[in-house]
Parts: sequence; structure tokens; C-alpha cells
Amino acid sequence: MAEHIILGRKGEELAKQYLEAGGYEILDENWRFGKAEVDLIAYLNKTIIFVEVKTRTGNAFGEPEDFVDSVKQNLLISAADEFIELMDFNGEARFDIIAILFDQQGNHRLNHIQDAFWPDPN
Repeated sequence: MAEHIILGRKGEELAKQYLEAGGYEILDENWRFGKAEVDLIAYLNKTIIFVEVKTRTGNAFGEPEDFVDSVKQNLLISAADEFIELMDFNGEARFDIIAILFDQQGNHRLNHIQDAFWPDPN
């Protein structure tokens, strides 16, 4: 298996553990709709949270969260719309990013960015 895939899975597992420790209920993992994949779908305080996890081993080209560009955001938004419709959910929703940065010793820093972006109302 490719090293970046192993790193990504490790990051997603760390993010899941972090959210669960914070009281979030994990509703789904790696949920797909079309070309979009939502890494984690969580629930807390009557809110569905769509979480994109970005894991990197260095930040020479930017922080992990910098790689959630507008194209990725639009894919996540379309997947979230479908999930909400399928679940017939009428509550609040938000989009979070969990950025995980590993150093050369294998230690990591986790940055949870709540309400990282919002759908364009147009």
C-alpha cells in the first residue's frame, strides 16, 4: 500500500479518536457520493459535522488545512447535501477540518478547525 494512503488512514484514525474523546458520535467514515468522499461524519449537540482530515509529514508547502481548496470544499458540500437529504435531517450542519502534522520522530500535532468553511448561499 502506498505510504501516503497509510499516512492518511493513520490521520483519520487519530481524528476519530480525538472526536470521540470530545463527545462526538461518529455516524460514518469515508462516506462517498459521486466523486466526493467525506472522511468523518460526526454528531454533537444536535449538529451534523462533516469532517475533512488532512495529514502531512511536513509543512514546507503549507499547513495541511491549506490543501482543502474550493474544489474540495464544493465536493464536500455536495456530499453533505446528499447525506442530509438521505437522513431527512433538519438540524444544523457544519464543515470542520482536522489537520494533522507529523514530525520526523513520529510525533503529531492536531489542529481542529471548526466551521472551517461555509457553502456559498448562491
